Order: sequence, then structure tokens, then C-alpha cells
Amino acid sequence: MEEYSREPCPHRIVDDCGGAFIMGCVGGGLFQGLKGFRNAPQGLGRRVAGSVAAIKTKSPVIGGSFAAWGAVFSIVDCSLVHFRQKEDPWNSIVSGAVTGGILASRNGAAAMAGSAIIGGVLLSMIEGLGIFFTRFAAEQFRNREPHIMPDANEGYGDFNSSGFGFPGAQQATATS
Repeated sequence: MEEYSREPCPHRIVDDCGGAFIMGCVGGGLFQGLKGFRNAPQGLGRRVAGSVAAIKTKSPVIGGSFAAWGAVFSIVDCSLVHFRQKEDPWNSIVSGAVTGGILASRNGAAAMAGSAIIGGVLLSMIEGLGIFFTRFAAEQFRNREPHIMPDANEGYGDFNSSGFGFPGAQQATATS
């Protein structure tokens, strides 16, 4: 637990909840805007009005659903970090599975199990891709030879404290 690339746990919950709300509002707004435009009656003005009405009606609902998912996920993730005393991809995978199960609990045990499996699989794919890209990027930098910088003054004159590197500056200080 020495290195955190994210906020510490109590603040992480609010941060993830707000970020998920914004992501849901923006993504839902785009999707609902296109859907409202397509389903509106003929005419550009009516289509734009239908698009705006769909965005205003549905986007906050989708954002709220995303915020609920983000809040439950962060609460479970922070709890696992606290109990396990380590932060690794398993916390996120288990948090995704538990979050899927909790949010589907009103629909019965079968829906809980299905949503838990889907949440765990999705988070394991996300974590796997993150690990893959991290290792790929690290491997790119590991195989390179170190770059040696050329002399900083090469071709630009003498940069010393008395002359500041300006042409004629040394003559001015020498005459004063």
C-alpha cells in the first residue's frame, strides 16, 4: 500500500461517484440526443427540439444510474483495500462482481448471480487490458539505449555568468 495512483479511500468514493455521474450524463446525453433526433417528427426544428427534450429527460437518469454504480463500486473497493491491506487488480475485479450483484439484488438470486458474473468479467477484462498496456509501454522503454545529450553550448558561444551569452556582452563588462 505504499503507492496510490488514485485518491485516498474516503475521497475516492465521492470522486468516483461524481466522475461516473458526469460520464453517464455525457454518454447518455449523446446517445439520447441521437435517439431523440431520429425519433422526432419531420423537420429540422422539430428534430432538434426532440433531441433536446430527450437529453433533458433521460440524461440525468442515466447519470444517476452510473453514479450509483460508481459509488457502490468505490465503497466495496475501499473496503477490500482496508481489509486486505493491499491495492491490486483483484480488488477491482471482486468489487465489480459484488457491485453487479448488489445492484441486481431487487430482481432475485438468479439476476444477482448473472450480474455478479458479468461485473467480474468486465472488470477483469478492463484490469487485464490495463496490465497489458502498462507492460507493453514499460517494455518499449526498457529496450532503448540511453540517449546522450550533446554539449549544451555547442555552436552557441560562451555562456558564462559575466556575459550571459549575448554577443558583445563580454566586451561591455570588460570596458565597465
